Amino acid sequence: MTRRKKNARPEKFDQSKEVRAIARERVGTVKPSQTIDSKAVRKKPKHKKPLVQED
Repeated sequence: MTRRKKNARPEKFDQSKEVRAIARERVGTVKPSQTIDSKAVRKKPKHKKPLVQED
């Protein structure tokens, strides 16, 4: 659902968007080809942890 301004023109019909929407209804959502890793795994830490000597 998109919000439009009061005096905005209606959006033009986009056939490719409509075809994809119908396909989604029939088949369902497509599973992602790659899993998205969590942010902790993707990003490097901002601060390095201090070195601790083992006894």
